[in-house]
Amino acid sequence: MQLSIKNTATSEKIVVSAAQLFARQGYHGTSTRDIARLAGVSENTLFRHFERKEDLFWSALRWHASALKMRRDLVEGIAQGQAPEVVLPKILEMLADLVSYRPELLRLISVAFVELEWKAEAFCQENLAPDLSAINHYFRMNIKSGRIRDLDPTMLTAALMTTALVHPGISKLIEGKNPAYSNSLEASRAHSRFWLELLAPKAAPYPWPAERSGSATS
Repeated sequence: MQLSIKNTATSEKIVVSAAQLFARQGYHGTSTRDIARLAGVSENTLFRHFERKEDLFWSALRWHASALKMRRDLVEGIAQGQAPEVVLPKILEMLADLVSYRPELLRLISVAFVELEWKAEAFCQENLAPDLSAINHYFRMNIKSGRIRDLDPTMLTAALMTTALVHPGISKLIEGKNPAYSNSLEASRAHSRFWLELLAPKAAPYPWPAERSGSATS
């Protein structure tokens, strides 16, 4: 789904405006005229940069999704198997920054799956799956080495992403305040403390009720 786009200040201004409107109004509820007006350009100018409205939507989503690309030090930390105390805070810092500086991303992904579902999965496979797979592999290796608890690595990956990306909205519903943290650094530190404590190896896991009742002689 690679798009050929003129890389100019005008095209970026159009993309930013499109992202705001698509995230707020949905794909079908947003017209190219609306986008051009918000960007301060004519529709003719918009179409000189983007041939179709759909091209503009995927460009807007791709622009926001670029914030999910892992920094070089994080990629190296995962590849080298650095300690969770080093790697997890970097992952959570990236996600906290995303919530603070690219809040439209989750809404755009939702719009993609609801209104452009025939291409949404391909987009996610291309732009999100590689980093998610790397995090999942990191969890798997640390579970195997005993550095973190023996839990399902795929569920851990999903839970980690959900905690960082959805927690601000859920916190507002529960506690009636917004935002949950004053800035992305405070959020990433709080999430890091939570996850490092949660994943610390335990001496003996607490058995499920069924296991307790059926293992009296074991």
